[in-house]
Amino acid sequence: MLKISSDEIKLITKYIYEISGIYLDESKKYLLETRLNSIAEEQGCNSYQDFLKKAKTDASKSIERKIIDAISTNETLFFRDSGPFQLLQHKIFPELIDARSSKMPSLKTNLKIWSAASSTGQELYSVAIVLQELLGDLSKYSIKLLGTDISDAAVSQASSGKFNKFEIERGLARDKLTKYFTMSGQTWKINDQIRAMANFRKFNLMMPFAGLGKFDIILCRNVAIYFTLEDRKKLFNKIADVLEPDGYLIIGSTESLTGICPRFIPKRHLRSIFYQLK
Repeated sequence: MLKISSDEIKLITKYIYEISGIYLDESKKYLLETRLNSIAEEQGCNSYQDFLKKAKTDASKSIERKIIDAISTNETLFFRDSGPFQLLQHKIFPELIDARSSKMPSLKTNLKIWSAASSTGQELYSVAIVLQELLGDLSKYSIKLLGTDISDAAVSQASSGKFNKFEIERGLARDKLTKYFTMSGQTWKINDQIRAMANFRKFNLMMPFAGLGKFDIILCRNVAIYFTLEDRKKLFNKIADVLEPDGYLIIGSTESLTGICPRFIPKRHLRSIFYQLK
């Protein structure tokens, strides 16, 4: 394996921060080597300094995309941490649907939901399954589910709706597997009705949110932990700008917005915390 020097770590982590907003320090030496080694070897590089030079001068940006894919691959599974999905099913969805339908009872009830770091799609498809089971006939509703991620590879897999045996068995109950997935070769493919509910696109959370519109629910779980404190403040202020006044924000179970974005107030339902605008 190609070894990275202390000087190279500083250069590589600075570059990764510039292209993705992901902050890594010198303690991540082993992670950098294991995630980037195969790409560096593929490029015929003898050092990470050489690798960095090739990435910066690659007009096609293909090396940059591969680096982002390798570094941003995060833990995800269906119905990860059951609390947020119970919160959606028993409190947030019913309250929002009641509020929206009472305003315009003659029209379809609109719901717009954003999974802000959707990875390979398990979170957003879990949300779609909760909606399907709660509402049944979706023709009465106008539901838009958006999943965004900085990784091209993650967005591509999420869009395909295909998962291998390992990915399927992590967090997905057997009854939901047989009800919402079909076997396709060596993979499981999510049913077309659920797949059609979700749209995935590449998006860097460090960029401006212009053009995204407003959302009733935003899930931004376990991604801000990879950002600096200053970038976290900027991120959640931008999220506040695109959340409906009575909307809901769900973050990771170990995360908190205390000292980060005073525009949000935490609220509790059962064992789960969610945030709303003041």
